[in-house]
Amino acid sequence: MKKILVVDDEKNITDIVAYNLRKEGYEVICAYDGETGFELALSEKPELILLDLMLPKLDGFDVCRKLREKNIQTPIIMLTARAEEVDKVVGFELGADDYVTKPFGNRELLARVKSHLRRRDPAKAGSGSNKQTYSDLTIDNDRCEITRRGEVLPLTPLEFEIICFLASQSNQVFSRETMLEKIWGYNYFGNVRTVDVTIRRLRAKIEENPEKPRYILTKRGFGYYFGGSGGHNG
Repeated sequence: MKKILVVDDEKNITDIVAYNLRKEGYEVICAYDGETGFELALSEKPELILLDLMLPKLDGFDVCRKLREKNIQTPIIMLTARAEEVDKVVGFELGADDYVTKPFGNRELLARVKSHLRRRDPAKAGSGSNKQTYSDLTIDNDRCEITRRGEVLPLTPLEFEIICFLASQSNQVFSRETMLEKIWGYNYFGNVRTVDVTIRRLRAKIEENPEKPRYILTKRGFGYYFGGSGGHNG
């Protein structure tokens, strides 16, 4: 049974979300402030975190940042009543994987939860070639991890999937809309800016010089592609 942590100070919303998730067969633990949510994320090791932005003691931005600083790569879906684009950009830059604006429908939330949990499914591991190496970057499908010069990079499941998707079709350019559809995996309600911010965050992790990327390249006016040529099985 997959475990989901819900962090929201509005108890009525937390109760409804928890009820609907339990109906779907998930184990749910709840927190009503940021400090408790952060502590439970460390101790309970949930498979996914639903994190409100406006929280007492520690806001959602700080919780997300602190978790990523500790290399906790659990998928984080931000829940917020604030729809400003700048909030979304900041959230993604800090390491959030997704954003849902209140009020949201149960169907929409469950679709996003299932999409992100699918990336953590062990049954997906090992599909295709076990390893592909591009210069100093190695994609290991069995371990669901990417290494650069032997060092494991701290990627979220979403970030790992983006690399695998682009690398499997090297030098093919994908628009932001196509990436939302193919990678995020559902009828996305957000903005294509999501892709730009996530790619920027990913470059900071995998590229030696994010300002001059070698692997995730931009085709101005069209989209993104993987430029690591010469991949071979490891």
